[in-house]
Amino acid sequence: MPSGRSFPSTVRRCIALTALLAAVASAQTPGPRQDFRQNCASCHTIGGGALAGPDLKNVSQRQKREWLVGFIVDPNKALDSGDPYALQLLRDARGQRMPAIPRMTEARAAALLDMIEEESKLAKSEFVGLQLIVRPVLPQDIADGAALFRGDKPLQKGGTACLSCHTVGGLAALGGGVLGPDLTRVFERYKDFRTLGQWLSAPPTAQMSAAFKDHALEPEEIFALAAFFEDAARHRREDDSPAPMILILLGLGGAGVLLALFECLWKNRFRAVRAPLAQAPLIGDES
Repeated sequence: MPSGRSFPSTVRRCIALTALLAAVASAQTPGPRQDFRQNCASCHTIGGGALAGPDLKNVSQRQKREWLVGFIVDPNKALDSGDPYALQLLRDARGQRMPAIPRMTEARAAALLDMIEEESKLAKSEFVGLQLIVRPVLPQDIADGAALFRGDKPLQKGGTACLSCHTVGGLAALGGGVLGPDLTRVFERYKDFRTLGQWLSAPPTAQMSAAFKDHALEPEEIFALAAFFEDAARHRREDDSPAPMILILLGLGGAGVLLALFECLWKNRFRAVRAPLAQAPLIGDES
């Protein structure tokens, strides 16, 4: 049974802990505008036309709010159920499913819809989409994109070079990274410069979002990379080099060479005491 003094102290500590946990949870939940930038803007605009996904201007007038909330929370559930409207969205997106947003809740989805409705009333939403460079592609653009991809030319805001996680056919004997997918045909999946460029401006995947959250690509870099990917889709084959196996064999070979070198350098080193003594003849033994 707590004493009269310890009980209020315990209550105060519990209240403080509860407030701290609530503050942490609140900080981890983004507001609707930040939510849209991080998770929606790569595939959707509000009044800027369709990208990989549909334009969301006045989306609440095209479908019931309850359905929209449910689709935002779990798009696969609607698609797998055979919902006609969801399947039409899938066809319009050329078979690309909307990815489920981590830790999405009905409250977050409702807040997103409220924000979209507000932006839909404006003459021009802040989410109208990235204004990309529009001009013919030059050979130098493709060369710049390849240099950015390989890391030969650093990204202006310090982002990681694409080669760290991805590959494109014909790069080199060792190819590129294997953490992310092969990007040789990525331009075909995103249809055009605008759609791919919008995705590059705000990549929604967990790894890409973390890597480029504070290192967004500049418009010139997006244009150059899109030009490189378009050229790769036309003229290159997907990278089929066994890069991981080559790296493993090179590592094992290098380790073997180093061990042999160390053995040569230290062949006269002190090796043992007990074994030579045990093998030596005892004093007084007959020959």
